[in-house]
Amino acid sequence: MKFIIRIIITGAVAMVLAKIIPGITIDDFWTSIIVAFVLAILNALVKPLLILFTLPITIVTLGLFLFVINALIILLAGKFVDGFEVAGFWSALIFGLLLSFITSLMFREKKESVD
Repeated sequence: MKFIIRIIITGAVAMVLAKIIPGITIDDFWTSIIVAFVLAILNALVKPLLILFTLPITIVTLGLFLFVINALIILLAGKFVDGFEVAGFWSALIFGLLLSFITSLMFREKKESVD
């Protein structure tokens, strides 16, 4: 159930970001849900492989190349999902940064203090 809620919220955030960021278009809310699901699948399956293959450049750039990998994942999702269009690399990079930042703020776990 937690996964479904995360997908719905991520889809809603993606829909709002598509209205704000030029170069990103999402047709409707159901498409944004599909985009969130496809991004979750790509992040689970493809992203670890890309990180492994690009580990030397990631180390040299002190981890900044992970932003490029994130943008590539979003561009790949744009190829898979009809109704989700990404105009270019920079739009994908900004979309990925904002989507990651906002969803990480929304889904952060509250730590309980032990007194």
